[in-house]
Amino acid sequence: MTTQSGKKVLITGASGFIGSHIVHEALNRGYEVWAGVRATSSLAHLPQDAIRRIDLKYGDAEALTGQLSRFAREHGAWDYVVHNAGLTKTTHPGDFFRVNAAYTLHLLEALAGADCRPAKFLLMSSLSCYGGGDPQTLRPIGIDDPQKPETIYGKSKLMAEHYVRAQTEFPYIILCPTGVYGPGDKDYLMEIRSIRSGFDFAVGMKPQHITFIYVKDLASVVFETLENKDVVNSRFFVADGDTYTDTEFARMIQDVLRKKHVFRLRIPRWLAWWACLCSEGAGRLTGKAMTLNTDKYKILKQRNWICDTEPLRRATGFVPAYNLRRGLEETVRFLAEQEKAD
Repeated sequence: MTTQSGKKVLITGASGFIGSHIVHEALNRGYEVWAGVRATSSLAHLPQDAIRRIDLKYGDAEALTGQLSRFAREHGAWDYVVHNAGLTKTTHPGDFFRVNAAYTLHLLEALAGADCRPAKFLLMSSLSCYGGGDPQTLRPIGIDDPQKPETIYGKSKLMAEHYVRAQTEFPYIILCPTGVYGPGDKDYLMEIRSIRSGFDFAVGMKPQHITFIYVKDLASVVFETLENKDVVNSRFFVADGDTYTDTEFARMIQDVLRKKHVFRLRIPRWLAWWACLCSEGAGRLTGKAMTLNTDKYKILKQRNWICDTEPLRRATGFVPAYNLRRGLEETVRFLAEQEKAD
């Protein structure tokens, strides 16, 4: 790993689960880190003394251009921009397109209009912008396959991808990670806690085939692609290369937790849909975005989330430092330490 002393990187969504790990990786590599965070965001997972903060005005394209113009005059352009900010759940579906797509367009236009062009722009997208793979053949989804997202979230990320690929002001990279897990994640935390309490619920009568990437490996891929001069205007799936069924994943969690007895139940898809619908309804009543919702159901019902990571390996030589077992062990240790501290 080379040290990028003197180089500046903007990381949007820096206070979130993935963003905070990207920040730590950037600091480890010697970057001057500018964290794009809202004034109201919690900075609990960020080394505040080691970063510089900026609250980007995504919602107003003109104001954002002016803000970046002032930044460029004072500090110069960022060497790299990692656009990681976005919504993964909301009580208002239209917010997906406003935040994930329109804000991406505003940022692209503002960087160009403010003469604040980076050497590379990286968009953190998602495997969800492709939709699930063939459930019969279990053929891995290819990066050049037709993109047919079923979820509103996936459609909004695909629109953001279109904006990035259409612009010609600076080179881009688009990363489409599969299921991202690790310290600070909240989605897979639900399953870990359920299994720890002795219950494992899976959706559908047939196994779901799933893939993963540990968050620290994903953060490493961000900079392996940015720093590689031969990787430009490229898209990649990011996964650790292994495939598991939902049952194998649950049993590995059980083993890591050293939980002797777990009651397992496969829930029919129609019942899971009703559970997601009720959870979404409760979220609307309380104004809280719920992890289980009807958009999430479309992900749960898919049987094939296998993706082809060979293009990433060929382009960068990426070899994950964490397999699923090691990543889960570190995640569970972090959870135990966090709960002890609380």
